[in-house]
Amino acid sequence: MFPAERPRRLRATPALRRLVAETSLEPRHLVLPMFVADGIGEPREISSMPGVFQHTLDSLTRAAAEAVEAGVGGLMLFGVPRTEDKDANGSGATDPDGILNRALRVLRAELGDSTVIMADTCLDEFTDHGHCGVLAADGRVDNDATLTRYVDMAVAQAESGAHLLGPSGMMDGQIAAIREGLDDAGHQQTGILAYSAKYASAFYGPFREAVGSSLSGDRRTYQQDAANRRESLREVDLDLDEGADMVMVKPAMSYLDVLREVADMSTVPVAAYQISGEYSMITAAAQNGWIDRDAAVLESLLGIRRAGADIVLTYWAAEFAARL
Repeated sequence: MFPAERPRRLRATPALRRLVAETSLEPRHLVLPMFVADGIGEPREISSMPGVFQHTLDSLTRAAAEAVEAGVGGLMLFGVPRTEDKDANGSGATDPDGILNRALRVLRAELGDSTVIMADTCLDEFTDHGHCGVLAADGRVDNDATLTRYVDMAVAQAESGAHLLGPSGMMDGQIAAIREGLDDAGHQQTGILAYSAKYASAFYGPFREAVGSSLSGDRRTYQQDAANRRESLREVDLDLDEGADMVMVKPAMSYLDVLREVADMSTVPVAAYQISGEYSMITAAAQNGWIDRDAAVLESLLGIRRAGADIVLTYWAAEFAARL
């Protein structure tokens, strides 16, 4: 007896495999996260993320232009202030001359509408305690006081030229507050990419070096518990009701099941963030000769797309957009 069904026929040649591929990966699907630091004279490599840099304004502009030339779908910008400029309220986040707002103006002036310029709308880089919001007297993150700061930050970023804002702090009601604040300030066209399902993850470690985080402790009172799945769908529903233009699952690697469910129920585009720890693990394994770097990167990106992401934030965006 021989098999009547032979699925291998469609795997026989690269051309056949390409013809019947169910998932595509194109440059437009990829968004490049970028770090811009105040007070440095030249780009500074992040030791836990080889190949990723804290940029000066000049090097940021050059790297952004190269990424856009490669065809990336967008750029997500994170600001790294000087330690002495941090305070309890994250004042540098709303200062027009703060590093992130200056960088947004530079990129918008240089790139215009040739790409989608996104801004991280969160206070953690700018607070001296490292939390994503302002603290109450008892040390807890004050949700509603933080919303006021988010609105001010969102308006400052919109005025600096961001096309999309990325509220990543996981405060209750943040999307509604930011949407109302943007509209009241005349920024009806500025979109919101909501970090709707953001988990408290062990894989954020290298990112904390990248942004010079001052955090002591953890963010488990506002970021989601890794044990929970339904909670993510509730968060997505709330953000959609509040006016999110896109939603995100973060991290990607350990939460592909959540990503699939969010993609199945979302009425707006879905993003997933391949975070710093994912980047560093693949990079370190490849440097040790344990895996084929390029094949592993491509497989990981395809996996995130296959799970349902319309948009993938990845530190490999520019490199692989050029290859694709």
